[in-house]
Amino acid sequence: METTATERYTFKDFASDQEVRWCPGCDDYVILRSMQKALPEMGVKKEDVVFISGIGCSSRFPYYMDTYGMHGIHGRAPAIASGVKLANPNLSVWVITGDGDSMAIGGNHFIHVLRRNIDLNIILFNNQIYGLTKGQFSPTSMVGQKTKSSPYGNTQPPFHPGELAIGAQARFFARIGGNTPREMTEIFIEAEKFNGTSLVEVLQNCVIFNEGCFTRYTDKNIREDKQLYVEHGKPMIFGKCKDKGLILSGLKLVVVSIGEDGYTEDDILVHDAKEKDPTLHQMLVRLEYPLVTGIIRSFDDVTLEEREDNLTKQVKANSKFTKTDDLFFSGETYQVK
Repeated sequence: METTATERYTFKDFASDQEVRWCPGCDDYVILRSMQKALPEMGVKKEDVVFISGIGCSSRFPYYMDTYGMHGIHGRAPAIASGVKLANPNLSVWVITGDGDSMAIGGNHFIHVLRRNIDLNIILFNNQIYGLTKGQFSPTSMVGQKTKSSPYGNTQPPFHPGELAIGAQARFFARIGGNTPREMTEIFIEAEKFNGTSLVEVLQNCVIFNEGCFTRYTDKNIREDKQLYVEHGKPMIFGKCKDKGLILSGLKLVVVSIGEDGYTEDDILVHDAKEKDPTLHQMLVRLEYPLVTGIIRSFDDVTLEEREDNLTKQVKANSKFTKTDDLFFSGETYQVK
């Protein structure tokens, strides 16, 4: 999949000739440009890249990428992508989906592609609303949220994509704000490097039907104090002055101030994204203050393709049949005269 020495791309090489038709101010533009900037850094040939989507605002994405792509049906992008990847393992396959597309009608496909650990990548645009169909509540909408389909307030508790993903045995989960393109680009690159299913949740603002849904975390004036951007092997420290951090107190993560009450940087938990046991990763995903972003989990594990290949080799090695005719003419046979 790597490019040759003579092939060097820029983001323009991955921008199609189609007019981008999202609402002005939508974070989808940031995600699109971040992906177009990330792809040249991945060392993958254009003809080996495939984007597959379902239904929703996010699902227009394949039209705007100058690569192969497919606009599928509602919720079924993981199934299509699985077939594409298994048919041609050399491809870099990306699923583009939204919180409604993946968490509702596509929920079953979503959890099983994570469980199987096929080597593909999923970008989940989460804006806590159905945007394309004009503002109904989605599976990630907050309780009490007033929408076109819940005018008196939503009464259904939301899914949290990270919790659902890790519960479905996701080996790679990252989360990032929709207004942080540099970090988003870096995460996309790391997701492609990962051998297995990678899931990146983007906290994406819908300026028309759910304006400010993540502002309490993503506003540029406060995000350093409200978000903890984790990096593997580094202490989990945050704040504008880098003076706050996480410790484990009993069965809870607790925020402490470095330099107060005797706490030093040595007391702060060091992030281990590669730990097999997902307990701490699940705790990080559930944390509301600070909101944890970055690559939360990145555990290397055998993929579905590798399991299938190993099984095929074992069956072949133990089989008494070397060709189809051996199978057809084995056991009891008869001739028709």
